[in-house]
Amino acid sequence: MDLESFIRAPRRWQWGGMPVAVDGVPMPGEDCTTFVGSWVQEVSGIDPAVDLRGTYSTAEEAAEVIAREGGIVAIGDVRLGRLGWQRVDMPTDGDIGIVTTVSGVDLTCKEIPAIRFGPLWALMGPRGAMVKKLDWSGVAWRAP
Repeated sequence: MDLESFIRAPRRWQWGGMPVAVDGVPMPGEDCTTFVGSWVQEVSGIDPAVDLRGTYSTAEEAAEVIAREGGIVAIGDVRLGRLGWQRVDMPTDGDIGIVTTVSGVDLTCKEIPAIRFGPLWALMGPRGAMVKKLDWSGVAWRAP
């Protein structure tokens, strides 16, 4: 599946990235981190978040997971690094990067993972997948 098709695919916001049913129809459930993990799985065949999916179901529990893992950048370095993804200075389409945005969950400024899409970033929020101009933190990874 190409990146645009991935972004447009139906899915719903769900802490912990577990499937949900909408009007009896099952569809992927994603949060900002598992959304990126699903893209990595699409590209590499391996889900770097498989052991995290379903282990948290609230913003507080997600924050605990991120803290336990050493922060969002450390999660990327370790989990993407295991798959051969390398840090890059100039992200291009399909690369994973850390962006700064106002969280749609609690309206605080946060660093979250997103997928580079042209000059924009694709990410998952409570209203679904979206593509928008965001501030990039300077941290990004590219598939081998």
